Amino acid sequence: MSPESKKTISIKQVRSGIGFPEPQKKILRALGLQKLGRVRTFPDTPSVRGMAAKIPHLVEIVKS
Repeated sequence: MSPESKKTISIKQVRSGIGFPEPQKKILRALGLQKLGRVRTFPDTPSVRGMAAKIPHLVEIVKS
């Protein structure tokens, strides 16, 4: 599989996890997001999309 054919997704943290339930904080940590404005790139898989879908109020998907 060539690198061009691998789909990726970039997720940016736009809000702090403070004041939200612990499971949501754990999702942020699992995605490697701990500071506002941090952007991480992941393979575009259903599991990554599902994690982002659980915390849409804390992150946004940016174009990659």
